[in-house]
Parts: sequence; C-alpha cells; structure tokens
Amino acid sequence: MVCPQPKCAKTRLSAFVATENNHENISQHIVKIVFLHQNNVKLFFMRIDIITVLPEMLEGFVNTSILARAQKKGLVEIHVHNLRDYTTDKHRRVDDYPFGGFAGMVMQCQPIDACISALKAQRDYDEIIFTTPDGEQFDQPMANQLSMKENIIILCGHYKGIDYRIREHLITKEVSIGDYVLTGGELAAGVMADAVVRLVPGVLSDEQSALSDSFQDNLLAAPVYTRPADYKGWKVPEILLSGHDAKIKEWELTQSLERTKRLRPDLLEK
Repeated sequence: MVCPQPKCAKTRLSAFVATENNHENISQHIVKIVFLHQNNVKLFFMRIDIITVLPEMLEGFVNTSILARAQKKGLVEIHVHNLRDYTTDKHRRVDDYPFGGFAGMVMQCQPIDACISALKAQRDYDEIIFTTPDGEQFDQPMANQLSMKENIIILCGHYKGIDYRIREHLITKEVSIGDYVLTGGELAAGVMADAVVRLVPGVLSDEQSALSDSFQDNLLAAPVYTRPADYKGWKVPEILLSGHDAKIKEWELTQSLERTKRLRPDLLEK
C-alpha cells in the first residue's frame, strides 16, 4: 500500500528505520530502505534548505543530475536562501570585524538568526548543520543517517566563520568534509546534499547499487568493468565473465578487502 504523503512523513522513521542511536549495520540499514521502496511503501519526502551568501554557487549544482532527478520525481526539495535577504543592514552586509582584534571578517548573528527562525516557523527541522573545517568528519555512515531525515538546514560558513553564539544556540550539528580550508561552505553543502539525496529511495535507477558503494561496511568498492571484454589486450578478469554468481561475489569481497588494505587501511580499524 502506498501511504499518503503527509502521513508517511510522520511515521516513516519510527516504523521502519534506524535512528542515530541505533548501531545496526549500515548495509542492513540500506537493505531496509530498498525493501520498503520495492514494496511500494512511500516513505520519503525530504527538504534541504541551504543558507549561503553566494547562492549562485549552488543554484546550478542543485538543479543538475541526481539532485535534479530527485526533485523532478517529487522525492526531495532543495531550496537555496540568500543570507543577504535577511539582514537589516541597508547595504545588505552580513559580516563585521571580530572582537579582540583577530584577522578576517565574521558572519553576524542577526541575519543568520532571522533566516533560521523564518524557516523554523514554517516546519520542524531534524538537523541544523553548519559546514566548518573544525566539525565532525563527513563520511558514508553520516550520509546514511542524514538520508533518513525529513527536513535539514545547511548553513554555509564564509569569511572567518560565524559568530560563535550561533553555534552555541542554533546549530545542532557541525560538519567538515576534510582537513583543509575552503573560501566558503558552499562546496561542502553541495557534497553533503549529493551524498545524502542519492540514498533516498527512488532517486537512483538501481537502488541496489548503493549497497556496493565504497565505504559501505567500511570497505572500498571492488573494481568494475564493462564491454568490450578485451580492449587493446586489456582484459576483464575471467571470473566476471563466468556467470558463476557465488564465485563472483567471493571475488568482489576479496577485491574490496585487498583494495581497502592497500589504499585505506584505516577503514579496517573502525
């Protein structure tokens, strides 16, 4: 049975899926998502609101490829908000000099608070995320968890950062995509949105492919090949041409383990 949209949005998590406090295996988590979709249980409507001082950096990205497909199917809405629209400054400034004589400019409380408050007045949000180099490292398990949320706000940092009081009082999760500094958090927001939305049931044409992605179960994916089987003498492994499913699965696991040990041994320690 296909649930009506509003009811499903309220009941989907409690009935079927893991929460952040549940440590079930990530593969089982995704298998559950795939099963529900294949049995026509309409679970998902996700909304992502991205707050930025440079909306033009994101508007093209969120309306292309997988993100565009998700929105056209009515599974996801992504809204980009220009922070300058919420400032009370007549020059549309959203930053100021930091107290203490530190270098750089800092995003002010007022426009951020106004934007987040306006969004929260319309709906409840599961997470209000701030993209920052000193946040929790974004990874596949976090993407899996966020894909089960209904409404998410992503605040893109810029300049030297945001007034710390916003982080203390409004932000629920601080996320980094790596140990380096970017000019702003727009690229990080795009990375997170893409990684999360592709996991929403119905977005990918072949949902089973999510099970074999790198980093599911802390393993890198096995090598993949396509036709022709022999190109300039570069041959596809014979096992993949054998049609023997059990042996192919064994080869896939062996390759995943070997590549992980060689390229990302740290994943095996998790």
